[in-house]
Amino acid sequence: MPAASAAAPESRTAAPVSEAKLAANKANAQLSTGAKTPEGKATSSLNAVTTALTGRTVLLPTDDAAAYQQHVRGYEKELRPVGQRECDLVQSIADASWRLQRIPALELAIYAKGRLQFAAQFNDLDPALRASFIELETQLVYEKQLRNLHLQESRLHRRREKDLAEFRQAQSDRRERDTANLESASRLYAEAKRANKAFDPTALGFEFSIVDIETYRGGSTPVLEIAYRAFRRASESQSKLQTAA
Repeated sequence: MPAASAAAPESRTAAPVSEAKLAANKANAQLSTGAKTPEGKATSSLNAVTTALTGRTVLLPTDDAAAYQQHVRGYEKELRPVGQRECDLVQSIADASWRLQRIPALELAIYAKGRLQFAAQFNDLDPALRASFIELETQLVYEKQLRNLHLQESRLHRRREKDLAEFRQAQSDRRERDTANLESASRLYAEAKRANKAFDPTALGFEFSIVDIETYRGGSTPVLEIAYRAFRRASESQSKLQTAA
């Protein structure tokens, strides 16, 4: 009898989404203490156009690690991943969104730098025109950085949509498997109850608990939610065993 995919062997030891990556990102962020001077901070902002939107490091030294963790948890809570592959996809989706949220601030930093850099360049112009000329000069001087920023924005949007589509397909396929397993377990459970016999789902190859099966029989909880609870329970149990070892 097939085991429920909600906690299949390959997913039993999967850690809650983002824990390992969060630790790695925090460690990478510690390698730099950040710029100290206003000029250095401005340069760091421009460098982020290429270094904070690509590569493996998601968190910058100035990022709030707790906010990032909450951000990832929000995606996990919404998407309810089960198994390593789904968790990896949710992590990727959350990271792409985190980077996308950084883009408006980076673009603003470029124009703020331009206003400082070119403030005295157009003093002989009508004040009503100075702001427009400063903005134009900023666009011309930092055209490469702005173009790269917009290219990275498009890339991140495509990546997020691709990962989300793959996640939805994987989740849809799993829903069918989980439904079949829960239906089979529910039937066997009902037969055992009628015969007044003990019923152990794990002995029959199921990873869903009796509580999961009864919840499914109640009909009010979606299969994806039942599977997610089973997966989280298995993950937390495995984490406790590893901690105690």
